[in-house]
Amino acid sequence: MLPSVTQCDHMTSKNTNQPTSKNNRQMAEIIACRDNLYQYVRLAWPIVEPATPYIDNWHIGLICEYLQAVTDLQIHNLIINIPPRHMKSLLVSVFWPTWSWIKSPHLRWLTGSYAQPIAIRDTNKSRRILLSPWYRTNFGHIFTLSPDQNTKNRYENDKTGYRLAFSFNTAVTGEGADILVVDDPLKAQDADSPVMRSQVNEIYDTTLTTRANNPRLTRRVIIMQRLHQDDLTGHLLAKLHPGDIPSYEYLCLPTEYEPQRYISSLGFNDPRTQPGQLLWPARFGEKENTAARLDLGPRAYAGQHAQRPAPAGGSIYQTAWWQGRNRITPTPRQVIARWLSWDTAFKDSEQNDTSALTVCELLEDYRIYLRFASWQRLQFPQLASAITNEALRWMQDGKLRGIIIEDKASGISLLQTLQQSATYEIASMLKSFTPGQTSKATRARQASLWCERGCILLPNPSSEVPWLYDFEDQLYKFPSAHINDPVDSLTQAILFLEHLIANGWQSRTAAYA
Repeated sequence: MLPSVTQCDHMTSKNTNQPTSKNNRQMAEIIACRDNLYQYVRLAWPIVEPATPYIDNWHIGLICEYLQAVTDLQIHNLIINIPPRHMKSLLVSVFWPTWSWIKSPHLRWLTGSYAQPIAIRDTNKSRRILLSPWYRTNFGHIFTLSPDQNTKNRYENDKTGYRLAFSFNTAVTGEGADILVVDDPLKAQDADSPVMRSQVNEIYDTTLTTRANNPRLTRRVIIMQRLHQDDLTGHLLAKLHPGDIPSYEYLCLPTEYEPQRYISSLGFNDPRTQPGQLLWPARFGEKENTAARLDLGPRAYAGQHAQRPAPAGGSIYQTAWWQGRNRITPTPRQVIARWLSWDTAFKDSEQNDTSALTVCELLEDYRIYLRFASWQRLQFPQLASAITNEALRWMQDGKLRGIIIEDKASGISLLQTLQQSATYEIASMLKSFTPGQTSKATRARQASLWCERGCILLPNPSSEVPWLYDFEDQLYKFPSAHINDPVDSLTQAILFLEHLIANGWQSRTAAYA
């Protein structure tokens, strides 16, 4: 991670009687910024924002590090999700292209947004840097802009490089690119329009992906806030998985910190340590964040700031049921019994469902606590081994009472295999679950009744439960989430244990009557 710096003070010197020292320092900065985008941003900032003080933050250096990796072909495809007003467009669409031309002036850029004026705005800011005395003095010997092609939406240099602005609401150019930048492809007001979302995703899939000058060398960067679960980020992440070609590096920076949420191939670890810590408190502090919550409302805030788009309040399972209540970290003494609920799949290919496990514990008051959840794609022999291993893991304290497996599809074969191959202790705990002919959504609505009544408890968010954030994301989107299996598993456990849950509910309500 690049070191933190203070506000941009490089243009001044405390000792005006030492011009040689000043000039040497400025020359050293220029030399450094040629190979360091982060330093370059600091030096070029006054050209673009002369009336606004530069406020540094670790995320600026981080994004610069990722963009440098793209320029250097360490990363070919990058998605960045970041909240509004955090230097998104300035970093990616203004500073980065002008810096990359210092290293590789032959690069050809296509940069676009949801509207042509927005794309041209950033193209003009970059051109302002290219034409500035500072840039021409220090880097003018590398290339010059071509006078016969130097307009608002397109300019070229004498090393065959060019920059062309496009938009998603007009016909996309037929030009090719070495680097394709998509900055806010969808307007927030259009996020709920299936037609507009589909149009953006289709243009990207069928038009922009074909603009590669050299498919092996072309790089793509998408930077945006999440506006809908099927926006361009969601669309790409749903169909591209590790091992696919091309795969996408995914950098997600929510306004409020969530522990262990993302894994980076560059070794990135969020320096924040406490849940809720803000991303850029020096510029976007508690007051500004509170105002954003009020202005945007829960749904838009969840997408644009938490980068977790979901239906307002959830779909079948409602967010309000676990907001400030129905969360607990029970002591071992409070747990009286435990069940493992498996939602299983036959194959391990990316097109097939995952096999999901939820560990549900019965507490003294007959409420159910979700202790653990996991999901992964496994082949059939691996799945049978995983069920056995998880059973051994969770029976250590003698509280495991059953292993619930749906008596359908792959579950039938699993039940038969485990009955014959597992130890007697494990085989005796196998519980066949027969869901009937109803759909998974119908069963979820039946199970959601007990969630609404406060009978199903979730853990308190912390670094001790890193799986919780993704699980809740799936829970509130169900049945429209890209992965539904963990929620199917929880639904199965609730319905299997419904008689116990109902007894506890009736006992508590009778006591309150």
